[in-house]
Amino acid sequence: MLKIRLRRGGATHSPFYRIVVSDSQRTPRASTVEQIGHYDPKKNPADVKIDRERVDYWVSKGAQLSPTVKSLLKKK
Repeated sequence: MLKIRLRRGGATHSPFYRIVVSDSQRTPRASTVEQIGHYDPKKNPADVKIDRERVDYWVSKGAQLSPTVKSLLKKK
């Protein structure tokens, strides 16, 4: 099953997250199917960019949203 979830990047104490579509059986650091956005919590206000069309497409194909991505979509 596919999952839409966060993938951490950035340096120590400077997190930066990519919102990716990946296989739920693999670790978040494994290869991804597609990157559909990013989230930078260090900016004030936090910078969130998500391609909603791609989210809707992947959800229609059966992908599940992680709880964190779901809350980011509600805020946006």
